[in-house]
Amino acid sequence: MTTAAVAAAVTRGPYRPHPGAVLAGLFLTLLAVAVVAPGLVTDVDPLAADPLRALAPPGPEHWLGTDHLGRDVLARIVYGARHSLSIGVLATGLAVTAGVLLGLAAGLSHRWVDEALARSFDVLSTFPELLLALLVIAITGPGTGNVILAIGIAQIPNYARVIRAQTFVVRRAGYVEQAVTSGLPHAAITARHVLPNVLGPIPVLATIGLGQGVIAASGLSFLGMGPQPPAAEWGAMLSEARNYLRVAWWEALFPGMAITLTVVCLTVIGRRLQRRFEGRTP
Repeated sequence: MTTAAVAAAVTRGPYRPHPGAVLAGLFLTLLAVAVVAPGLVTDVDPLAADPLRALAPPGPEHWLGTDHLGRDVLARIVYGARHSLSIGVLATGLAVTAGVLLGLAAGLSHRWVDEALARSFDVLSTFPELLLALLVIAITGPGTGNVILAIGIAQIPNYARVIRAQTFVVRRAGYVEQAVTSGLPHAAITARHVLPNVLGPIPVLATIGLGQGVIAASGLSFLGMGPQPPAAEWGAMLSEARNYLRVAWWEALFPGMAITLTVVCLTVIGRRLQRRFEGRTP
């Protein structure tokens, strides 16, 4: 460890987990359990309707009440996490993969290729992500797969521009120039020296981007372009509940809280990762 690294470690002192980050991590862990094994969280069928108990307020039998068809709101939120988070995760994965490849291509290619890709990133970045996703869906049509594709395409510039900038820095590093002088093939230099050293910011960006993906997925589902009823999905639940706000506030409040808490927790974790990545005091 270098002298500077030791001094920085002494200055920062021992790592102390932030209470907000701990709470965010616990909530996201609960969500992960709901995605993988929702039956461990609730044993109620999210599709089971009971018209006699429609719009029942929160109580001992239904902790978060029932919706307009008598379905348990808590069960639908728990099972809806699988749809909402899966769309966000897959869309983010698509955006990260494409963004890294395009960013590397821009940073390592000839000037005219870099200029063409950079201008494409700039043009796509001028559109709000949700608007760009709506444009993609207008071309491909509604559906879960198309929603994932649309959100992923809309997020690509966020990662591509960062990777492009990182590539410009790394390609001029001494160890890369040494590898070029040694006669290593271009592909080997990229795989061994460039790619591993440009991926540092990606976990931070992907964590925050996942929250944005959840919002976009819920927004598109609210507009009827995501998973179709009777599937439980947070945005679709909000869409169904908007006609009953005056008589059953709980039908919209709790799915909205699930979306908000998920995005807030992901942002908190992402910001903490960013501080650690930048070497600032946690």
